[in-house]
Amino acid sequence: MQLNRLALALTLALPLATLAAPGSGIVQRNFDPTVRIQDDLYMAVNGNWNKQTEIPADKTWWGAFGELRDLSESRVREIVEQAGQNGAADVEARRIADFYQSFMDEPAVEKAGLAPLRPLLDHIAGINDVTALTREFGLLQKHAVSLPINIGVGVDAKDSSRYLLEAEQSGLGMPNRDYYLQADDRMVKARTAYTDYLKQLFQLAGADETQARDKAAAVMALETRLAKLQWSSVANRDAQKTYNKLSLDGLRKTTPGFDWSVFLAGADATVGELDLNQPSYVRAAAKLINGEPVSVWRDYLTARVLDRYAPVLPQAFVDAHFRFHQQAIAGAKQIKPRWKRGIALVEKNLGEDVGKQYVARYFPAEAKAKMDTLVGNLLKAYAQSIDKLSWMSPATKAQAKDKLGKYVVKIGYPSKWRDYSGLVVKADDLLGNVDRGTEFAYRFDLAHLGKPVDRSEWGMTPQTVNAYYNPSMNEIVFPAAILQPPFFDATAEDAVNYGGIGAVIGHEISHGFDDEGSRFDGNGNLREWWQAKDRKAFAGLTGKLVNQYNAYSPLKDRRINGKLTLGENIADLSGLQIAYKAYHLSLGGQPAPELDGYKGDQRFFIGFAQVWRDKARDEAVLQGLVADPHSPSRFRAIGAAVNSDAFHATFGTKPGDGMYKRESERIRIW
Repeated sequence: MQLNRLALALTLALPLATLAAPGSGIVQRNFDPTVRIQDDLYMAVNGNWNKQTEIPADKTWWGAFGELRDLSESRVREIVEQAGQNGAADVEARRIADFYQSFMDEPAVEKAGLAPLRPLLDHIAGINDVTALTREFGLLQKHAVSLPINIGVGVDAKDSSRYLLEAEQSGLGMPNRDYYLQADDRMVKARTAYTDYLKQLFQLAGADETQARDKAAAVMALETRLAKLQWSSVANRDAQKTYNKLSLDGLRKTTPGFDWSVFLAGADATVGELDLNQPSYVRAAAKLINGEPVSVWRDYLTARVLDRYAPVLPQAFVDAHFRFHQQAIAGAKQIKPRWKRGIALVEKNLGEDVGKQYVARYFPAEAKAKMDTLVGNLLKAYAQSIDKLSWMSPATKAQAKDKLGKYVVKIGYPSKWRDYSGLVVKADDLLGNVDRGTEFAYRFDLAHLGKPVDRSEWGMTPQTVNAYYNPSMNEIVFPAAILQPPFFDATAEDAVNYGGIGAVIGHEISHGFDDEGSRFDGNGNLREWWQAKDRKAFAGLTGKLVNQYNAYSPLKDRRINGKLTLGENIADLSGLQIAYKAYHLSLGGQPAPELDGYKGDQRFFIGFAQVWRDKARDEAVLQGLVADPHSPSRFRAIGAAVNSDAFHATFGTKPGDGMYKRESERIRIW
């Protein structure tokens, strides 16, 4: 099932360098001795690494997280390639090996050409009226094509005991509506690259140059109209406004002109109600669907299908897809090796088959036991912090502690594995495997409707280097791949572990109390459990955080959007504060040792800064600034630390220091 739309993942940058000394955890060779921690925590700790590190040509950004992801990919490659040696008797291994083989057989892909996709393209070419077009919007849901309206299954935000079909805006070929609408040179350049890409797709599919140019221009114009109708990324963060549960009659009244019965029948989604995330968008889109010539919509759907399948088509399509998506939009210099793309495809379609093997090889039981202790200390510290809040009333504190007490913690891997036995995989049928895998996942999602919520399911695979909080489940989840050295090292002294994985745990706990997560109660239901005066006080504090991040400028003439990144910034700030308190709980009243010339508290903040080291190409930074709810890594490190009383006390900051912030101006939320 799709990860709940409001689930808040961390997107970490993790250090994968050898520890400087046994038990220390700090990597001194990455330090820049010309920068004082009091002036710039991030550059003081990571500056030398930043100076000496080049972003690999096939990456759009690089850092410790990328290195750790590479390690995970290499391990999965070993699992997948060995699966091919296990023989036909091992059904799971054979399934993995055959899917990978179908992608790696380049000559077969080239020989097949566009023929495997022709039936779908011909079906689109036969659309002759709005009813057929609406039905096609439904049919293409099973192919995971990005369309003006996309559906998925999630937990009902206001009744966490049941599932609900959701519909939301989509259908743009560029990352975000801002790419279509903003006037600066970088966005204009992106639009030119996209139009060129569309033209290439049409030519590769058989159109002559003039036809391809005209079709590309028409599709670009149509998507621009869609972009103008869509809600902004900030507006989409409002859980109340995006929750609109309607019956079929209610949908018809709310969005006249769009035939939901035809659409849902095409999608094989026979439901009596639906959560419509952006009603005003769908109302306006319905007019566009009825007003634009059907021929333009046919070209639009052709482009969307070609774009979706390009990575598994012959090399000319692969190259065109890379030049636009990875090069023009994100800044990569060369395409990833084919084996990495093959591994990603296997993981996307058979993620838990692979995860089962990954856990057996790379996740020791003692790692889970250590995490249990860390999480326990973080939850205890959070409860103590709630008790001491000066801005929150006793009534709301009681509700907050009730929610905290109901947190579900998932560590390493799911308690039960997904069953892929119904998925047919053939070693000589790449596009068929992709289609069957996509439809298998789609029907797996739909099958949840009408059944009790399965709280054992995971939204990430064990081999994913990340973590998340899901408000509808009120759960924090830490896949196995993130729980390894050096980010989490059972042999390292506690200070850096608490600055690293401790801050991650605190971050995920804090998502339940950020501006979005705090709208959900301990049972995962969207309801207002706050006293009005407390919500007002909270808004005052978070407003200051918005202003703080609005002032940061990662690119020339581009600032962080403090409202878009607010939830992640709250989680970073609060996670650091809670991790620090939990670290001191772990000391049990005993003094921390001094290692590598640094005291325990100093190592804690150094460990925190280390996890954020990374570099990104300007194109990737721009994409993040308009579409990513996370701030760029450097500002995640310094933005949280400047508000920490413990940081200022530990390093003795003074007026004039780059990191100095007056005590009266420091933002303390949780």
